Amino acid sequence: MIKVLVRQANREDLPVIRELYHQPDFHTEESVALEESERIMEDMAHYPYYKVFVALDGVRIVGTFSLAILQGLSGDFAGVIEDVVVLEECRGQGVGEQMIRFALEEGKAAGCYKVTLSSNVKRERAHHFYESLNFERHGYSFTTNL
Repeated sequence: MIKVLVRQANREDLPVIRELYHQPDFHTEESVALEESERIMEDMAHYPYYKVFVALDGVRIVGTFSLAILQGLSGDFAGVIEDVVVLEECRGQGVGEQMIRFALEEGKAAGCYKVTLSSNVKRERAHHFYESLNFERHGYSFTTNL
């Protein structure tokens, strides 16, 4: 098991995060420019709670995820985990579990009544991992390009 420290990502982390996102089994879309990634991170700072986190095994970034905490019209808070990815050579060594547990604790501390996550339908290995952490498959997710 690799013991990691999870912290909020910063601008200097973006090149490594972008590399993680473009491992063969994660994203197949073409990468946005680094400058666009920087702008997106700046935009995220304007949301009440929308953060990117990284997991470090000392000095090296070995994983990343994003977490948004949203308030519904009922006043309840819910967390949404997205873009969970671990460096291929570190998979199966507890990194993903530590990141998810960190995200769940953040949600709990923010008063969330639930935390959901999204995952590409093609990532069956990831789905089994989430189920091992007591997540249940629920509903369908739809997307369209504009």
